Amino acid sequence: MTMTHPTLARTLVPTSSLQRDLLLIAAGAAVVGLLAQAEIPLQPVPLTLQTLGVLLVGAALGWKRAFAALALYVAAGAVGLPVYAGGGSGLIAPGGTGLRASLGYLLSYPFAAALVGFLVERYGLDRRFVGTCLAMLAGSVVIYAFGLPVLGALTGLKGAALMTAGLTPFILGDTLKLVLAALLLPGAWTLLRRR
Repeated sequence: MTMTHPTLARTLVPTSSLQRDLLLIAAGAAVVGLLAQAEIPLQPVPLTLQTLGVLLVGAALGWKRAFAALALYVAAGAVGLPVYAGGGSGLIAPGGTGLRASLGYLLSYPFAAALVGFLVERYGLDRRFVGTCLAMLAGSVVIYAFGLPVLGALTGLKGAALMTAGLTPFILGDTLKLVLAALLLPGAWTLLRRR
């Protein structure tokens, strides 16, 4: 399948090489790790800027590099690097009480970023406010499609209780992050066109 729109990364660094791709992948993982440290410690899943990073990395890198960057991020935290929310790491919940409640959300990140990257590369959705909102919304749906069922399985929460724990507290923040991304990405393209 032919991608018809270059990403921000490809536009800023047009020379293709393995070294460039590895650097972009590592940088994408690092950005998400840094944004994960901006945390409001809700239970059972904290509120962070992590998902903003996931969606922006997806749009900036394109689907293949974004998937790799977020897979690297999840793997780095899984093996003990303190890149998850609040400097956390590992797939076991703090206190060793079982798998961490945010596991489904973490596992969704490569897929959410890849979907956003695909939409950007295929349709150029990051060039306009509404298009960026649609791409980010699609990525957010993927995050909740993974996160909520796993959260329910790990905690035993169902129905309204599951929505209250894993969705409702995040709607306002996710909306604000979506709008922020929808301002940043088209703004970046506008600056590039002026150059």
